[in-house]
Amino acid sequence: MRYGTPLGVADIAGPSMRRLLSDGDRVLVRYGAPLRPGAIALFRHPLQQDLLVVKRAAVRRPDGWWMLSDNPLVRTDSREYGAVPDELVLGRVLLRLAPRPAWLAPGRRVERALRGLRGRAPWFAERLGVSVPFDGEL
Repeated sequence: MRYGTPLGVADIAGPSMRRLLSDGDRVLVRYGAPLRPGAIALFRHPLQQDLLVVKRAAVRRPDGWWMLSDNPLVRTDSREYGAVPDELVLGRVLLRLAPRPAWLAPGRRVERALRGLRGRAPWFAERLGVSVPFDGEL
């Protein structure tokens, strides 16, 4: 990580990322960090820009990122408001600070190796932030 990279803390509210993050969790965000599919992102809600949202970046599209909830019962994501334009994406969630610290943004090589474990040890891969949103509509 470069020196001077802006970091911040965000509190999670709501059940949309429940598989990995719960209501009341505190996360560390790297502002301006590049996203890739599968990363957990912090962004401004496209229809209510004073609201900050945490979702999983599923697919990069020409009009922005398709963001999905990890919780299949919550549909307040890109299926409701469409792709999130790049200018509304603030950064990438790196780790959960509290109540149980966990790394949520492994490097590319580690992520690739862990994706191979998802079939055999999905809990281990998910513990290190490698999971995919449920099979919903893209």
